[in-house]
Amino acid sequence: MKKIEGVFAPIATPFQTNGDIDFGKFADNLAKFDKTGLAGIVALGSNGEFAMLSHQEKLDSVRAIRKGISKDKILIAGTGCESLKETIELTKGSADNGADAALVINPCYYKRDLNEATLEKFYTAVADASPIPVMVYNMPANSGINLSSTLIVKLSAHKNIVGVKDSGGNIVQISEIIALAPAEFSVFAGSGSFLFATTVLGGKGGTLAVANVAPTICAEMYALSAKGDYGKAREIQLSILNLNACVTNRYGIGGMKAAMDLVGFFGGAPRLPLQPASDAAVADIRAQLDKLGLIGKYK
Repeated sequence: MKKIEGVFAPIATPFQTNGDIDFGKFADNLAKFDKTGLAGIVALGSNGEFAMLSHQEKLDSVRAIRKGISKDKILIAGTGCESLKETIELTKGSADNGADAALVINPCYYKRDLNEATLEKFYTAVADASPIPVMVYNMPANSGINLSSTLIVKLSAHKNIVGVKDSGGNIVQISEIIALAPAEFSVFAGSGSFLFATTVLGGKGGTLAVANVAPTICAEMYALSAKGDYGKAREIQLSILNLNACVTNRYGIGGMKAAMDLVGFFGGAPRLPLQPASDAAVADIRAQLDKLGLIGKYK
């Protein structure tokens, strides 16, 4: 498999009005993403509402995504579960259904018992059993646990742990990982708000919610940063900060899906109990998209 680098969209899961996955809309969205400069797709990420999906729905989604994108696009599947057993099962199942790599969020329910040594054992066991390369997923806002740079650097020594997606937003922590992990270890920004900074420091790309609505812009920012054209890349980074906020912490999954609808992808409604964006939120999102010339861009 080629090196994991570039911008990835952690794509949304489209649902029918009855709550079932809409695989027709999935295929339509994937055909559009496939024509952009994205390096690949992340299935079963936070923005894909992975926590709302059954085990079989997860495998079906991975299969559908692999079928819907070109062979040269990398498919990363989110396979982290609360137990080691289920994580390994989902990782192997995702590999069987076409995933090129696994993105593994840490267990988080029993926080008091999940110290650094325990998490190191968890990730090591997953990597030992996985038939595909593993990326660690640090998402403290959702998991309630921050995976320290010390832990990530330890894990980077494992031959089957090839990178980290860090959504914590602590640029010092990200820089420490880049400085101390092997040069070939792929450090990814987990948000469009710090892709530029991560790339300038030596990061290899990002998995970005905002890439669901502005994939071309995000891919361009990374490409410019990677080749040292920092002036233009910085302009793009600053220009998407408000949009990025709208589709992440400000309006959540409902906001991101509303933004997808506005640019020409299918977003639709989240799976309950998550709610669609309010009218006021949609108005704000529309204004941000309009500033960037993105309304209807991907119809």
